[in-house]
Amino acid sequence: MTDETPVLEASNLSKVFSTGGGDIHAVSDVDLRVQAGSFAVLSGRSGSGKTTLLNLLGGLDRPSAGAVRLHGTDLSRLSDSALAAARRDEIGFIFQAFGLLPMLSATENVELPMRLTRENPKERRDRARTLLDVVGLGDRADHRPAELSGGEQQRVAIARALANQPRLILADEPTGQLDSRTGAEVVRVLASLVESHGVAAFIATHDAAPRAHADRTYRIVDGRLRCDD
Repeated sequence: MTDETPVLEASNLSKVFSTGGGDIHAVSDVDLRVQAGSFAVLSGRSGSGKTTLLNLLGGLDRPSAGAVRLHGTDLSRLSDSALAAARRDEIGFIFQAFGLLPMLSATENVELPMRLTRENPKERRDRARTLLDVVGLGDRADHRPAELSGGEQQRVAIARALANQPRLILADEPTGQLDSRTGAEVVRVLASLVESHGVAAFIATHDAAPRAHADRTYRIVDGRLRCDD
């Protein structure tokens, strides 16, 4: 279910990398609007600019031109510390490689973002366990990553992305290391959470499975964004 609140807006967004062989226009003049409760999917070949665009939208990189606004705040105008706080508090990141710390349990991995906000330890632990229940891993809360399947690890990563109650989830190839059946299940969990929690999700992927759940689908070709709808 969507509303009219734009969680994320990009306008005339561009990123140019200068090399010895000339400038590379990785992202060119992208306009984008993502609303609360929406599930948007971005596809494109390797090298088309998907990851660069995701990094710009998430404030992991600064644009060469244009603007990214998160609930109206222009990320490019924030100081490094304010930008880090916005990423911590407003955006949940999910990556292909899961990014779990191997020495920590599932619960402790989900707790990590909340440690940065100095949340009360008991409340932190309770929320982590609640989120693991939400993604269907309540009975695996004390297991370490090596004791979990790939799909279970990615669901822990999804729970971790929700830890600080973000407004936006950005996922870069979240099913890239999973078989098709497990990948489809992870996408189903993510889509269900978008609907139940009212967050916006923007997912870059080669996989066809997320498109079945998408409110809007995009392609990026040579750095230029095209809407398929």
